[in-house]
Amino acid sequence: MAAANTSPGVYLREATQQKLRRFSELRGKPVAAGEFWDIVAITAADEKQELAYKQQLSEKLKKKELPLGVQYHVFVDPAGAKIGNGGSTLCALRCLEKLYGDKWNSFTILLIHSGGYSQRLPNASALGKIFTALPFGNPIYQMLELKLAMYIDFPSHMNPGILVTCADDIELYSIGKSEFIRFDKPGFTALAHPSSLTVGTTHGVFVLEPFNCLEYRDLEYRCCHRFLHKPSIEKMHQFDAVCRPGNVSQQDFAKGDTTSLKLDPEYVYTDSLFYMDHKSAKKLLAFYESIGTLNCEIDAYGDFLQALGPGATVEYTRNTSHVTKEESELVDMRQRIFHLLKGTSLNVVVLNNSKFYHIGTTEEYLFHLTSNSSLKSELGLQSVAFSILPAIPECSGNTSCIIQSILDSRCSVSPGSVVEYSRLEPDVSVGENCIISGSYIITTAVVPACSFICSLSLKMNGHLKYSTMAFGVQDKLKKNVKTLSDIKSLQFFGVCFLSCLDIWNLKVTEELFSGDKTCLSLWNARIFPVCCSLSDSVTTSLKMLHAVQNKSAFSLSNCTLLSVEEMLVYKDVEDMITYREQIFLEITLNRKQSDLETS
Repeated sequence: MAAANTSPGVYLREATQQKLRRFSELRGKPVAAGEFWDIVAITAADEKQELAYKQQLSEKLKKKELPLGVQYHVFVDPAGAKIGNGGSTLCALRCLEKLYGDKWNSFTILLIHSGGYSQRLPNASALGKIFTALPFGNPIYQMLELKLAMYIDFPSHMNPGILVTCADDIELYSIGKSEFIRFDKPGFTALAHPSSLTVGTTHGVFVLEPFNCLEYRDLEYRCCHRFLHKPSIEKMHQFDAVCRPGNVSQQDFAKGDTTSLKLDPEYVYTDSLFYMDHKSAKKLLAFYESIGTLNCEIDAYGDFLQALGPGATVEYTRNTSHVTKEESELVDMRQRIFHLLKGTSLNVVVLNNSKFYHIGTTEEYLFHLTSNSSLKSELGLQSVAFSILPAIPECSGNTSCIIQSILDSRCSVSPGSVVEYSRLEPDVSVGENCIISGSYIITTAVVPACSFICSLSLKMNGHLKYSTMAFGVQDKLKKNVKTLSDIKSLQFFGVCFLSCLDIWNLKVTEELFSGDKTCLSLWNARIFPVCCSLSDSVTTSLKMLHAVQNKSAFSLSNCTLLSVEEMLVYKDVEDMITYREQIFLEITLNRKQSDLETS
């Protein structure tokens, strides 16, 4: 048990830092058998994404940023209908079977779902959510390294099978020094975190079997009666998912072994990652091979876990309220999965001193990297990580966050903003709550507050080009309308999109949008100019923003324009990685010179 005078947060921070240190020691070194994962697999949505992920993995291995002696794979979804992370899981199982035959039944496998296009955090769109940079480590950690660090204890306490997780969330936990999380029971095993009922409405919620223990512990092994996917608060109460700390004596709370959340009147246990043993994986694989082609979106959490536990019922298969696109065969497919998995146990590892963080939106990203968030403290996130820049005053509230970037001493970055993989020359002023990614700003420029600026290298007709997407950080890129007459309901930088098109001298025609003409959005609007240099592309896109902000004309009618959707098709991953590497080398050289001067 924790000492009475030490807060749970201190234990959480210490446990997290210890995992990071252990992973740091493994980077670039061969791992012993059983010491680490046998296979780390990342899913990709299409072949362009697959290639981008493979190139980045190759660079990481070359630079010894990952443990060696592990099989790293990228598994791409089949072309055609969107199949969701459940479909990607099934597809990954088939890839493993093809690659390893029966050998994979003895492997510990980490499967990371990173197949989305990150429309809510577009600086991760080109190179992938799992390669999102974080402000600490040398070389800089990305989400992949953080995942591997946080799960460092799992493989050696896990039976052969697959651990399934997502690319844009972080699980932190603290347990006793002599305790380990074990994934050694048949069926499925999921981690559970104490959460408010409001958080429960956007997650999976466990209805646990009764438990006889009289006091809370950091680590509890429980059985799940049934699993609810994004339930209403009413449903949580109806199915007895709600826990009340009043059931435990206040003396137990005083021991400081639980999160402060437990002092709320009510809470639930929510999901994060889950493990399935090899037998369950083989059952799912046989099912996938029997159906031929999957033509609907399957959710690994909602559609697999809801079928588990003795209390599971078939009703959920007809609930399509959380589905982005309802396909005709979805209900039938869900029912087949339900009958396939029904009777399989769902074991739950309850982590009473744990936190679940999601970093999949611009708001979440800015909050966790620039404010005094708990995550910043627990992970040791820095305001300046592997960068060259003028002294930025620390203040008690928000700070800016600079990641692997070079800033001139005469430029300024306001609090609440993140700059990553960029160069900012003199007389560049960045407003509050901005995201600047992969950019080069050389001219005098003011980046308006709440701007999102992200530059991409493109390969078009064999020539290297550049384009910079520019939005407001709160713009809804996923919001879509069905007809041209409805685009007045879209907003760009807080302004009616129709007004913006007028400012840019662009006509409202079907040609204005790429892709599906019945799904019109900022994501597929052809509004971003193609330029011959990186700096020109940033300058032009900033002029677009200023024109909207000042309601002054800035004609784009003579430019070659692309949508973000098209940028991702033309993206030149190699050039973007080269640009980051040039910044890395310049910072490294600068640091060596500084060390020589001070020695």
